[in-house]
Amino acid sequence: MAHLDQPPTLQTTDDLKEISLPLWEGVLFSEVEEKFPEDYRDWLSQPHLLKMSVPIEHGSEDFYPVMAIYSQAKRFWQTVLPNHAGQTILVVAHSGINRSLINTAIGLGPDAYQRIQVSNCGISVLNFSGELGQPVQIESLNITSHLGEVLPKPRPNRQGARLLLVRHGETDWNRQGRFQGQIDVPLNENGRSQAHQAADFLRPVTIDYAVSSSMLRPKETAEIILKHHPDLALALRDDLREISHGLWEGQLEAEIESSYPGLLHQWQRHPETVQMPEGENLQQVWERAIAGWRAIVEAHADEPCTILVVAHDAINKAILCHVAGLGAESFWNFKQGNGAVSVIDYQHGADAPPTLQAMNITTHLGGVLDRTAAGAL
Repeated sequence: MAHLDQPPTLQTTDDLKEISLPLWEGVLFSEVEEKFPEDYRDWLSQPHLLKMSVPIEHGSEDFYPVMAIYSQAKRFWQTVLPNHAGQTILVVAHSGINRSLINTAIGLGPDAYQRIQVSNCGISVLNFSGELGQPVQIESLNITSHLGEVLPKPRPNRQGARLLLVRHGETDWNRQGRFQGQIDVPLNENGRSQAHQAADFLRPVTIDYAVSSSMLRPKETAEIILKHHPDLALALRDDLREISHGLWEGQLEAEIESSYPGLLHQWQRHPETVQMPEGENLQQVWERAIAGWRAIVEAHADEPCTILVVAHDAINKAILCHVAGLGAESFWNFKQGNGAVSVIDYQHGADAPPTLQAMNITTHLGGVLDRTAAGAL
């Protein structure tokens, strides 16, 4: 908006009102938990089933708050998106409706209402390719660095681990847009600088354990971050290695298109359907990445510790989809910049669904918008 002579006209809409919880409004959370224990459990674990019997003129009727806010969010997108193609829209609203807006944009249902966090004055950036139902990329989620918080505050009474998921710093092949996959390309100077910036950003954070892909670029990134945490040993995992692109490795997009006409477009539109020539498919990546992730989480199942995990673009995307409850068809929904930090909390322990507290934080690299290399994986 800085390029505008005058700020845009502020518009208001009822479709951005906060979630309606008529029987709970004005009541403390502790009182709600005491007076409505079963409903409160539904709110936390199966929010789409939360039901309130509200009075009407001739009796009462059942009202489903989360189902209603999702309908409201869809209506907002269906109204706004067709009228603002190619423009930047600032949306200022509330926690519940913002969650619902983000979730409906990427195809998450009402059962996933609690899967993401929206903090006071937290900033999220969504890139739409068209109208609701067409591909959407979350560039960043719940950024709070401008508030003086390094990371969003955990919710009270966290039982399980907090994981800081970091993508490695830039390589020359990232900068060139060359597919690297499992070729062990080292960080370039900018990548080392990004790792040092991530290290300074995370310096105030108490880190209890550290894990990295066994490949050179995330390992070096992790080692730089851990210079501020010298007492920690770095564990390496082969199951967090980058996707094998097979015969695509070392190639530019134009070279891949020449050798495999149409397959790159298919990868960009329907990645879950692509078998990399002499490489992996996303199902294979999913299986090993999630197995590695679960092993890390379960090793500290009921320990409210903080774990650093440094890996790769495709691996991180698979993990973020898993955390959100999405499949491989949603691979491109989450952006992962070089040196970016994402935060995942296992609020209720390792066996309960986690919460995506923040995603693709790049403020330590220059701003809320991700300006890191848009190169290949």
